[in-house]
Amino acid sequence: MDLSSITPTPEQLKALTHPVRVRMLGMLRIDGPATATSLASRLGLNSGATSYHLRQLAQHGFITDDAERGNGRERWWKAAHQSTTTGREHEYDAEREETLDTYLQSVAVVLTETLQRAVEERPLLPEEWRAASEFSDYVIRLTPARARRLLETLSETLQSTDEDDEAEGTATEFVVQLTAFPYPGRVGGEGS
Repeated sequence: MDLSSITPTPEQLKALTHPVRVRMLGMLRIDGPATATSLASRLGLNSGATSYHLRQLAQHGFITDDAERGNGRERWWKAAHQSTTTGREHEYDAEREETLDTYLQSVAVVLTETLQRAVEERPLLPEEWRAASEFSDYVIRLTPARARRLLETLSETLQSTDEDDEAEGTATEFVVQLTAFPYPGRVGGEGS
């Protein structure tokens, strides 16, 4: 699988510091193209607010018009990329870091909501999907260099996943939420 992705500039990243925009972008990536009206209905927003957020996403390159849909009266939007990465290669810049931290707060809200829905729906899943799901955490001791290698290996594995399952007719969107960070309070804090 060849995932297209975007590593936003600090200015682009500012457009993703609102949880509604993170949700919208995720919906367009997972569910496919949609109109402002359909997204507004699913998000419980008015279409004016939804249109505003969509224009912000488009202005910063996260979504584009879907030219294959629409009839002049309704505008369809689609995701421009399959994933957003924050990039690990950059020089320290206080403004960029502040924007990144604000974006990550929005991501945490949306990921937590997704995780909660998955746990709530778990009893309704067929056994094969319950067995293929995992809610685990691993706390391991690593140096920054080894942590980076681990993330690179995981990323390569996810990028190289093939789509052979689709031939079996059982494939569906499968969420892998990867969070990786030093245990809070251990680096530069009391536990150091």
